[in-house]
Amino acid sequence: MPNRITLFFVSFMTAKQKQIITDQIHLIIMKAKTNLFTMLLAAILGGAIALGGFHFLNPNEPEANKSLEENQNIHLSKYYKEPKNDDYVVPDGLNFVKAAELVTPGVVHIKTYYDGNASNYGKDSMDDMLKDFFGDRYGERVEPKDGMQQMASGSGVIITEDGYIATNNHVIENATRVEVVLNDKRTYEAEVIGTDPTTDLGLLKIKEKNLPFVPYGSSDKVKVGQWVLAVGNPFDLTSTVTAGIVSAKGRSINILRGKSGMSIESFIQTDAAVNPGNSGGALVDLNGKLIGINTAIASNTGSFAGYSFAVPVDLAKKVMDDLSKYGEVRRALMGVRIQDIDSKFAEDKGLQNVKGVYIADVSPDGGAGEAGLQAGDIIISVEDVAVNSVAALQEQVGRKRPGDKVDIKYKRDGNTKTAKVELKGARDYDAVAISDSKSINIPKLGADFSTINADEKYKYGIDGGVKVSKLTDGKLKRAGITEGFIITKVDRELVISPEQLQRKLSSINDGVLIEGYNSKGDKEFIGVGF
Repeated sequence: MPNRITLFFVSFMTAKQKQIITDQIHLIIMKAKTNLFTMLLAAILGGAIALGGFHFLNPNEPEANKSLEENQNIHLSKYYKEPKNDDYVVPDGLNFVKAAELVTPGVVHIKTYYDGNASNYGKDSMDDMLKDFFGDRYGERVEPKDGMQQMASGSGVIITEDGYIATNNHVIENATRVEVVLNDKRTYEAEVIGTDPTTDLGLLKIKEKNLPFVPYGSSDKVKVGQWVLAVGNPFDLTSTVTAGIVSAKGRSINILRGKSGMSIESFIQTDAAVNPGNSGGALVDLNGKLIGINTAIASNTGSFAGYSFAVPVDLAKKVMDDLSKYGEVRRALMGVRIQDIDSKFAEDKGLQNVKGVYIADVSPDGGAGEAGLQAGDIIISVEDVAVNSVAALQEQVGRKRPGDKVDIKYKRDGNTKTAKVELKGARDYDAVAISDSKSINIPKLGADFSTINADEKYKYGIDGGVKVSKLTDGKLKRAGITEGFIITKVDRELVISPEQLQRKLSSINDGVLIEGYNSKGDKEFIGVGF
């Protein structure tokens, strides 16, 4: 319609008028286009600003039109850093993969064989409630069939490239044959170099070179809460790696039945899952360094129930060196009887705090006695390492050898003192016993006495004592003591020689409480009046 009207008017105009009108129409059209473009551009910019503001205020709002995979890629950079490829990536310092790859080749599967006498298997190795990793509740112990040998299995850690392997004593105890299977399935007959029941450690040797081994770390530097890996062969599942944290250090659980009375329990406690077969395996840090030898689990069933225990490597290193050099462990002793301090004990003794380790008795022939330490003193450090438990003190001394001198810091009557104690070995005490072995008669008791020997110490699990070697009519006999009775304490004071017993009794006129063991091995407390 507009075109027709335009043509009607145009037909009555001159050429100049037509040109003017045409130019005006073009100008109007151009202005309209410009305004339309401006409005459209403004609308687009406004929408973009509104959408951007919405996402800024709602950063976690998912985009409905994106796939699940695309939505996974929508993340905040401060929470997640995009990996460059599909390789497994973990935060720095928390890489289990690195440690597992380093350690697994150095952990071996140990198979032990026994003769037909079932009593040889696992004899006196662990407490009923705190099972060793050979627990008879799972199929690690194979019952013999028609001439078959008994068989069990555990773990070990290669510690040198020429074939020395650390494991637990109870893994190889009483075995007639020990077989080692490497991670690459090579099998070797192993030689037992030596064992130490007091720390539940043992050393094996296979004839091979250039073996992968697990380097020593430091258990002293281990901190409660740090990540660790346990590597071993639970339930015959070879090369198993589990992770956990260090739950405690210096833990004593009374699981080692020390026949010599000198057992050392200062375990690293972890919650890394371990089970029967992990015994003797590696506990390592995230750098793949050995920090402990897995030894026991706290369990009512024989399977993992939350906690496991490892011998600290700084103690194991000394034991391994002794076994390799001497075939036995040469233990250093201070010559004291010690006990933990708790709040009740501190209150009873009038102590100011519960720090340190209490000295209950001192052997006059021991290094501590010679250095001036006395019963009632409180040891607070050994070689500048604080000790607040019997386990911690035993571990520090257990790393030393006879003849070593150690700096001891202790408290007496509230005052801090120091002493340099020369440690002695069991043989030094045996030498004293030999020199005192000639019987001494004490008419006051009507008996002859001699110092007990090493076998008797081993049998009764004691550090020393005096044996009633001959008995005549007198006060001991009337009190019910028989020949062979071993006196360990008189009025709660440790007695290790007949001379000491004689000195002790010379100042007593009323009566004494004698503590010791009868010939059956039963502990008795007997009062003897004068």
